[in-house]
Amino acid sequence: MNSRVGILLVNLGTPDSVEPRVVKRYLTQFLTDGRVIDIPFFLRQLLVRGVIIPKRYRNSAKLYQTIWKPEGSPLKIHSYELKDKLQESLGNSFQVELAMRYQNPSIESGLENLRTCEKIVVVPLFPQYASATTGSVYQEVFRILQTWQVIPALVFVDGFATHEEVIHAFCASAREYELDQYDHFLFSYHGLPQRQVQKADRCNHCLKTPNCCQELTEKNRTCYAAQCVATTAAICRQLKLPQEAVSHCYQSRLGKDPWIQPYASDVLERLAKEGKKKLLVFSPAFVADCLETLQEIGIEYQAEFKQWGGEKLDLVEGLNARPEWVSALRSIILKQLPRKEGNECANSTIV
Repeated sequence: MNSRVGILLVNLGTPDSVEPRVVKRYLTQFLTDGRVIDIPFFLRQLLVRGVIIPKRYRNSAKLYQTIWKPEGSPLKIHSYELKDKLQESLGNSFQVELAMRYQNPSIESGLENLRTCEKIVVVPLFPQYASATTGSVYQEVFRILQTWQVIPALVFVDGFATHEEVIHAFCASAREYELDQYDHFLFSYHGLPQRQVQKADRCNHCLKTPNCCQELTEKNRTCYAAQCVATTAAICRQLKLPQEAVSHCYQSRLGKDPWIQPYASDVLERLAKEGKKKLLVFSPAFVADCLETLQEIGIEYQAEFKQWGGEKLDLVEGLNARPEWVSALRSIILKQLPRKEGNECANSTIV
C-alpha cells in the first residue's frame, strides 16, 4: 500500500465544453440525481428528460458561453489551480486529486488514482452541508468503493460554514474592494426546496417558527439555511459590517415548489426601491467562481438591480485558489488526521 494520505477534492461539476449537446449531457446527469430533484425515480426521469432538459439545455449553453475562458470552464480552471497549490502546501506525504460530482474529472477516476493510499480524506468543496451537494458526493463515493476488494480508511469533511480560516479567506477577498464605497451588502446563497431542508430536520424544528434559522444551534445544526445565516454572521463580524447594511437571500430557484426564502430577485428589487445605489454581493456557498456567480449574479442580477434603479452591483471574487483558502483547506484536512500523520507535513510551506 502507498503510505501517502489521499486527498480527494470534489466540486459540483461543469460541462466539458459549451456545445449544447455537451451541456445537455451535464445537465441530465446533474438533474437526474435523486438528491438534487428528490422525487420518485420514474417521475424524476420524466420531468428532467421530458420537460426540463429540452427547454433549458440550449439556453444554458448560451449562458455558459458568456463566462467561458479560452482554457475552459472557470470552475475547472480554479479547481485545478487549487489542487496544485494544496499539493504543494501539504507536501509529498499527501496525494491530492480533483473530482467533480458530475462529469469530468469524475469521482471514480479520482478514487482510482488514490486506490493504493492507506487512507483517503474526501473533501466536498461546499462550505454548508446539504443533501443535494455534500450528501450526493458521499453517496457516489460509497457507490464506487463498494466494488473495491480493499477499501482504505475513509475520512469525510462534512462542511466548514464557520471555520475561522475559511471566514478569514472570504473576508480577505472582500477587502480587495473599497467597502466604504457601498451602501449595502448582499449575501446570496444557492437555494434549496423547503422540503429538502425539512427532510434534514432531525429535531422537528425546521420552519416551525419565523426565525428558526437565525441562529445555528444543536437543534438545527444540519439545516442548510441555518448554516448559511451563520456564515453571513461570521463574515459580517470580522468585516465589522453594520447589521442594517446587510441583507441575505437565496438564488437559482427551479420549478414552482416553495424554496427557502427570501428569493434573490425579490431582495434586489426591494433594495433598489429603497434607494440603495451601490451593492456589493457575497456568494459564500461557492468557493470557486462559476456560472451561478459570474453569470447569474455578475450579469443577470446586475442588470436587474440597475433596471430597478440601482447604479452599481459588484460581486466579491470567489476564493478560487487564493493563499488564504489554500491555508484554510490545509488546516481542515490536517485536523481530520491523527497527530502523527498531520505532523509529517507540519513543516511544509503554506502557499
